[in-house]
Amino acid sequence: MLPTDVRGKPRVDDRRVLSGIVHALRCGGRWVDCADVYGPKKTLYNRFVRWSERGIWEGIFSALAGAADVPGRLFIDSSCIKVHRCAGGGKGALAHGIGRTKGGRNTKLHAVCDEKGRPCVLLLTPGNVHDCKVAQLCIGAMPPSAELVADKGYDSQALREWLAERGTEPVIPPRKNRKIQYEYDRAIYKQRNVVERMFCRFKDWRRIATRFDRNIKNFMGAISLAAAVIWWL
Repeated sequence: MLPTDVRGKPRVDDRRVLSGIVHALRCGGRWVDCADVYGPKKTLYNRFVRWSERGIWEGIFSALAGAADVPGRLFIDSSCIKVHRCAGGGKGALAHGIGRTKGGRNTKLHAVCDEKGRPCVLLLTPGNVHDCKVAQLCIGAMPPSAELVADKGYDSQALREWLAERGTEPVIPPRKNRKIQYEYDRAIYKQRNVVERMFCRFKDWRRIATRFDRNIKNFMGAISLAAAVIWWL
């Protein structure tokens, strides 16, 4: 999955550089603070940024997520990520997935995972985007599953009808102010904690728990690389 179009001097060992990139993303420190054992600091940063721009990290994650069988049950949810001041203030913030909420600048990570808590679909939006607006886009990236588990934030009539057309049973509790209180499988809904645990694994990576990257491609590259590691763990 890694590029092979190398010109000029032989590049630093990929395994060595990948270890340095993972270390930087997990600890959240500056690239210049990485240990010398990982190779030149500039090489770590350049390779991460250039391969993020080319979508290499997303390709690795997509290959892993697409190699598994179609899950019988999917879980969807989102999590807000605080944007550090060094990542905000640039032009085109909305295009880079940065929105302003009551808590300040935020980015929202939407994710679909399987029963093992392995991420299958990842999407970044500004923090003020409602979950239902991108729910069909996220779910539609996967083949139809037998059941979809989500919280009350996804209680939408349009989403329920769309899931029914796909042959998927929505396991979504209705809001209290609904005139029609839909029935749902409460035993299955109790398993929704798997998607929460998945987000906790993501937040163990310091550069994902807080967004330091202004460019959305760099931040999506960090999330994709973390997702690939989470798949193996």
